[in-house]
Amino acid sequence: MSFDPDTLRKAFSTVLRQRRTDLAMSQELLAEKADVSLRYISLLERGGRQPTISTLAALCSALNVSMSDFTADMEALAASQAEVTS
Repeated sequence: MSFDPDTLRKAFSTVLRQRRTDLAMSQELLAEKADVSLRYISLLERGGRQPTISTLAALCSALNVSMSDFTADMEALAASQAEVTS
C-alpha cells in the first residue's frame, strides 16, 4: 500500500510521541539518548521535519524498539487514517 507524504509524516509524528510517552520519557531525555537536539525532537513530533534513516535508527534505539516495529506502527496508523478519509 502506498501513502502520501503528509499521511506518513503525521503517522511518524504520532508514533514517535506515543512511544515516547508510553515510556514516560521527556523530549529532553529522548533527545539526549538519540544524540539530537530538543528542538529537533519537537519538530519531529509536530511534523515539521522528517528524520534520516540514521536518525530514525537512533530514535528507535533510544525508545527500545526495532525500526521494523516502529515503521509497522506507522504503517498501521497511516492505513487507519486512510480508511477514515476514504
